Amino acid sequence: MAFLDNAAWQGNIFLGGWRAGGAESAPVIEPATGQQLAMSGRASLKDVEEAATLAAESQREWAALPFTARAAILRKAGQLFVDNAQELSTWIMRESGGIGPKADLEIHVASEECFEAAAIASHPTGEILRSEMPRLSFSRRVPAGVVGVIAPFNFPLILSIRSVAPALALGNSVILKPDPRTAVCGGVVLARVFEEAGVPAGVFSVLAGGADIGEAIITDPHVRIIAFTGSTAAGRSVGALAAQHLKRVHLELGGNSALIVMSDVDLDKAVSVGAFGSFLHQGQICMTTGRHIVDAKIADDYAALMAEHANHLPVGDPMSGQVAMGPLIDAKQRDRVHAMVNDALEDGASLLAGGTYEDLFYRPTVLSHIPTTSLAYREEVFGPVAPVVSYESLDEAVALASASPYGLSLGILSNDGLRALELASKIPTGAIHINDQTVADEAVIPFGGTGISGNGSRMGGLANLDAYTEIQWVTAQSDLPIYPF
Repeated sequence: MAFLDNAAWQGNIFLGGWRAGGAESAPVIEPATGQQLAMSGRASLKDVEEAATLAAESQREWAALPFTARAAILRKAGQLFVDNAQELSTWIMRESGGIGPKADLEIHVASEECFEAAAIASHPTGEILRSEMPRLSFSRRVPAGVVGVIAPFNFPLILSIRSVAPALALGNSVILKPDPRTAVCGGVVLARVFEEAGVPAGVFSVLAGGADIGEAIITDPHVRIIAFTGSTAAGRSVGALAAQHLKRVHLELGGNSALIVMSDVDLDKAVSVGAFGSFLHQGQICMTTGRHIVDAKIADDYAALMAEHANHLPVGDPMSGQVAMGPLIDAKQRDRVHAMVNDALEDGASLLAGGTYEDLFYRPTVLSHIPTTSLAYREEVFGPVAPVVSYESLDEAVALASASPYGLSLGILSNDGLRALELASKIPTGAIHINDQTVADEAVIPFGGTGISGNGSRMGGLANLDAYTEIQWVTAQSDLPIYPF
């Protein structure tokens, strides 16, 4: 029997087990073909209330388990991703439009997130504190309670599991709302994995739905922490609503990451790096290389060679064979990308490659001499578009890279790594990659952005301890003190 047995989950939500949701179920559509793959359950506002109440009740017993028990469940979950990799990868390819290597990466990272979460379960919970009073004084970490996770469509498995796994390992219960466009590989898959791994009923729920379901999770009084990954515009709304209800919120938002290319690089290698940064998963990644800032001595050659790469990249159905790029997620996203490209051309940019599409398949696009005022340069495109601008001095390169309000990731390509590192120190960003493109993440690192790319919080590695626990102060002494009252 396949791991994703359609009879168990199709048309259902995961709330104390598989059951019908309070809202009408919806078709799961393959963007490459328009084919219906399955039916996905949809949650109602009443389902959110029930899931949050159940999560609060079940969390206490879950947190009371020995850390070794929770760690064992997380390790089993990680192994389930490994054991069912082929089937799960196929779902990622078909539902999210990702090519095979992208799907394989998601499975690999998902398993590593579980293994790392299992390890963090045994991390020391506090420290002994000094006190001027004759007493024992210490701090300890305790689970926050119920964590709400709202995840996007682009890397649906990674961007769900990176919050779900550590939150569970640290003794919290979790309610996950996947993007409805990737409700299976971003939701059902996790439900099946943790169900099979042995997470008790009610500790983990998956409620697919629209913005109203996300709002209900944020405002429910049982939910103490919100982990949101998505666009900056949506993040502003999430942050404002969470603040009104005094919720701790982790916002991992959009980016418009710069790749600075110095003139001393190997041009062929540099273009390959840049193309990967801009065109991986059709540019639908928050860390995508959105601005190529290239030394004027090589900028035209760089752009021309980038266009050659783009023209040779095969675009098509990921299930059809060896393609480098699949479809955009839907027509709304395709039309947005195309409008931004046309806007840049009207502003005076030169189109060296791409700028066309068939159905949801958008050709990798290279824009040279693009004005820095154009939307495709200033904003996050979330599509396969590589804008190229030139700089005359390193000071100008720093100014160009720093001008964006986004601050998620930065790449610098140079034969002089130390000079590149010195340059990077002048540019505000959450991540720096010397001699690599801007897209990178690992389960062991604290990930997050600056500016409008996030609210300064970090997730991943030991940062998960701060993200999903509360610090409690405890004192103890042998005798009752005598007060002058």
